[in-house]
Amino acid sequence: MKTVKERCRFVVLISGQGSNLRAIVQFCRENNVSADFVKVISNVADAPGIEWAKQQGLPTAIISHRDFASRQAFDVALAELVQQCNPDYVILAGFMRILTKDFVSKFENRLVNIHPSLLPAFQGLHTHARALQMGVGWHGCTVHFVTAELDHGPIIAQAALEVEDGDDEASLRNKVLSLEHKLYPMVVSWLANRQVDVDSTGKVTVRGVASRHLKGYLS
Repeated sequence: MKTVKERCRFVVLISGQGSNLRAIVQFCRENNVSADFVKVISNVADAPGIEWAKQQGLPTAIISHRDFASRQAFDVALAELVQQCNPDYVILAGFMRILTKDFVSKFENRLVNIHPSLLPAFQGLHTHARALQMGVGWHGCTVHFVTAELDHGPIIAQAALEVEDGDDEASLRNKVLSLEHKLYPMVVSWLANRQVDVDSTGKVTVRGVASRHLKGYLS
């Protein structure tokens, strides 16, 4: 007798447009991925991504960091809200807050982020301008598990594109965002299918995947 695979529960944290949220949800619906988006949470009340989520029938919540006296207090309240949803994974999709060590530790190896560079290169902000300034030939994005050290977590997957002579910061940002909208949904589908493992050394393996590192993945 076959057992029914339990669906994977995701909480998504956003702060703005929610373009990666849209890409992830649409991909999972179109491809019948066993993913349930049990809550979309924003720290910004009028974030367009929250309105989109409501229109899609997804449960939403607002928790403003401005209502708390400290970063620590906000993260304690946020963690409680997330834990109430009993997620398998927490997806950061344009969540513009640096999370405290205590928050991260509560969701070890379950907290996932996408960063607009090929980590470990260009950690932090202004990644596209810095890539152009350094004259790199390749640029892209990285999906990784979040650790207490900013932009240093175990890498799950990357997608890269060649930097062209005519690229400026805006064009490169748009190209990388297109990569994000391909790569992040794919990784979420791997997570939903229980294909992703991370060992005690931080090494990630993805079962049934030929390559986790994609080039020119824009089509």
